[in-house]
Amino acid sequence: MEEIRNHFPALSSCTYLNTASNGVIPRPIIAWRHQHDLNLMNHASVFRDEHKRHIEQIRMTVANFFDASATETALVPNFSFGINTVLEGLPKGQKILLLKNDYPSLGWPVETRDFRVCYAEIDENLESNIEAAVAKHAPDIFMFSVVQWLNGIKIDLDFLKKLKSQNPNMLLIADGTQYLGTEKFSFKDTAIDVLGASAYKWLTAGYGNGFIMIKEAARARIFPKTLGFNSAEKFESKPIETAFMKHFEPGHQDTLNYGSLEQAILFQQKLGVDKIYHAIATLAEKAKNNFAEMGLLKKNTLLREKHSSIFNLKGDMELFQKLRDNNIICSPRGGGIRVSFHYYNTENELEYLLTILKR
Repeated sequence: MEEIRNHFPALSSCTYLNTASNGVIPRPIIAWRHQHDLNLMNHASVFRDEHKRHIEQIRMTVANFFDASATETALVPNFSFGINTVLEGLPKGQKILLLKNDYPSLGWPVETRDFRVCYAEIDENLESNIEAAVAKHAPDIFMFSVVQWLNGIKIDLDFLKKLKSQNPNMLLIADGTQYLGTEKFSFKDTAIDVLGASAYKWLTAGYGNGFIMIKEAARARIFPKTLGFNSAEKFESKPIETAFMKHFEPGHQDTLNYGSLEQAILFQQKLGVDKIYHAIATLAEKAKNNFAEMGLLKKNTLLREKHSSIFNLKGDMELFQKLRDNNIICSPRGGGIRVSFHYYNTENELEYLLTILKR
């Protein structure tokens, strides 16, 4: 573990439990970014001559990591850009099911467009609430975060398969920003039709990079309007010849930011994804058990069989300030205090948090 933590200088100055807000970028990515910019400075357009090949390489790395195909995958600057592009391509007037108090970048773009909107509650009975809402409202689309930003509640991916089998014509559109990079995930095997994510949290890739994946079957329902030169193969191409996923990549693509995403994925693979994902799950389970014993969890988390590594602890701004005074980095969210554990966190850090909370 100490060898891993040496890649993250920020961890030496605090107890960092805030990956749900901002993942810590490791040294190798910063070193790669530095060399990239030196190459751009020293070689200008000669360096950029290879950018299309590099972008395709990055796309393949992302697709392979999440068990998708390259033709299903587009590189986007963030989840918000990707999801707005999807929504602009959906016929108006459709009924969309949302989860109450889901992440604003998912809800706001729906609520401010010409859609009919219905809701399901986020609590310990999340899947039952969704089933009831689908039965009552018969939505055309269900949009949701795989892991909730406020409290870490994680939707059951097996439940989504059941839901899809019972409602095959309902599109499932998901935000994976608080999920991807914490456990193995197969886009091919999931029931999700459209999945997008920003990569600055659990993938630790920094800002300005993300991706969106769309299954072939869903494309008959989405008509993206975004377009730019990079969407075409060459200068002589016609706009109507644009491949579906290339609508999500107009204009010049940034090999620095998207390259950082690729480097972050390669970094996880080098560490060993089975090892680091096991470390996350183990620490999250220990944290939940301790928080439960101390009465710090609401029942919407306490009663869930499976949970993520994000927790919303009962506490006010006075307690939050106490944690900050003891150099514990976390976030006030949803009327409580949100802490989150990644593979670079340790049991000693959890014990230190518990010690401060008990004072």
